[in-house]
Amino acid sequence: MIEQSDYSKIVEEIEKGGADKYHEKNAEKGKLFVRKRLELLFDDGIDIEDAFFANCIDGNLPSDGVVTGIGKINGTTVCVMANDSTVKAGSWGSRTVEKIIRIQETAQKLHVPMLYLVDSAGARITDQVEMFPGRRGAGRIFHNQIKLSGSVPQVCLLFGPSAAGGAYIPAFCDIVVMVEGNASMYLGSPRMAEKVIGEKVTLEEMGGAKMHCSVSGCGDVLAKTEEEAIDFARNYLSYFPPNYAQKSPRVTAIDPVTVEKNISEIIPENQNAPFDMYQLIERIIDKDSLCEIKKLFAPEIITTLARIDGKSVGVIANQPRVKGGVLFPDSADKAAKFIQLCDAFSIPLLFLTDIPGFMIGTKVERAGIIRHGAKMLAAMSEATVPKISVVVRKAYGAGLYAMAGPAFEPDCCLALPSAQIAVMGPEAAVNAVYANKIATLPEEERLEFIKKKQEEYKENIDIYRLASEMVVDAVIEPDRLREELVKRFAIYDSKDVTFTKRKHGVYPV
Repeated sequence: MIEQSDYSKIVEEIEKGGADKYHEKNAEKGKLFVRKRLELLFDDGIDIEDAFFANCIDGNLPSDGVVTGIGKINGTTVCVMANDSTVKAGSWGSRTVEKIIRIQETAQKLHVPMLYLVDSAGARITDQVEMFPGRRGAGRIFHNQIKLSGSVPQVCLLFGPSAAGGAYIPAFCDIVVMVEGNASMYLGSPRMAEKVIGEKVTLEEMGGAKMHCSVSGCGDVLAKTEEEAIDFARNYLSYFPPNYAQKSPRVTAIDPVTVEKNISEIIPENQNAPFDMYQLIERIIDKDSLCEIKKLFAPEIITTLARIDGKSVGVIANQPRVKGGVLFPDSADKAAKFIQLCDAFSIPLLFLTDIPGFMIGTKVERAGIIRHGAKMLAAMSEATVPKISVVVRKAYGAGLYAMAGPAFEPDCCLALPSAQIAVMGPEAAVNAVYANKIATLPEEERLEFIKKKQEEYKENIDIYRLASEMVVDAVIEPDRLREELVKRFAIYDSKDVTFTKRKHGVYPV
């Protein structure tokens, strides 16, 4: 029987975590202690901590290196698992795994978000028989994540390493926030890569935060500090309901940011002139409501949460200032994941279209652009939330389809007066049709001929002709766009459709 004095001492030792030298080492790297992270994350600290005494008989493994519990973020109940890297580098033993599985099961039963604060060197090889292969072994964590996916929000804050099989925790989360300089994820360490395949590589090159957020796309948000990562998570969750069966909370509407130039003044008449889509977005969303995902990855397309009239929306927008806004394999993947995320939690979608189409050429064909593009089309087509498509300047070729064009059942397809919808732009179209004719013309007549044919082509694809043919549902004056979106999203809020009856599609992955 434990005396009260012994009890207090045990509690104190467990709450302290690992040895002082490990706390000092983390502090040198700018890393916070796990319980400090949770203090910043929750509104008022952890409410319930489960299995606090796990492995308490072994004085070197307080809580077996992981804190699991329940608290509130923005007033909403959430479940959390958080590695303690002062305890054997946050590695997993059998009780670590069981604690994580149990808190996931709790999140599933309570229908609340599940957060993973990851800072772990991976499995303890000495415990592999007990924690690795069995029915409630480490694999069960990922199985549970897959079951939770789309049911409740799952957020990963990556403060340190996520090594080997443990790298699949972030992989199965809706969003991964990585702290620059400390966070990493990889299936094999640089030392292992050198030993097994003879490759010499640094940790940052192999699986660093900056690499994953800008090159691989496995990371979604690059944070400078742990505090910034935690603040992002709290803000991110404010856009979401606690589970798929509920709707996102509405907040007080705020007018867009005050700017000198209105929408009609910032959009160039020249369809090919560079144009910063962020300028349009900030003029139609509530002030300071931008919450962007994958900003550093495939920046030719923008995927961001925002609010319009106090309501959460997901914005997918082409960015003409980066590669002309053309879609590549990575940008198609980025958009597909974001669309699925918003659709899973009933967040309406707004497509802002200014796209020349998908990239062409040997490089992208070998990278499977058809397959990646089909993935984006499938995600967009299957989404049953309110969908509004706005053609800002141009929607050419399959780019029109990918951005929720009329054939894919958006609730409406709007266009600004300067918009063009066509198989291809005037320059490319005239060259495709009249290349041989142009080649036979005298040099001094070619320019005039090309200009005349381009003007004829423009008349053929005039937006008012397309409105007359009911290709687009309305032509909206640019400075009335926010007003129109507020009105339409309010009307479409009661939308209730089933895409089709089946078990599931066969996806082009």
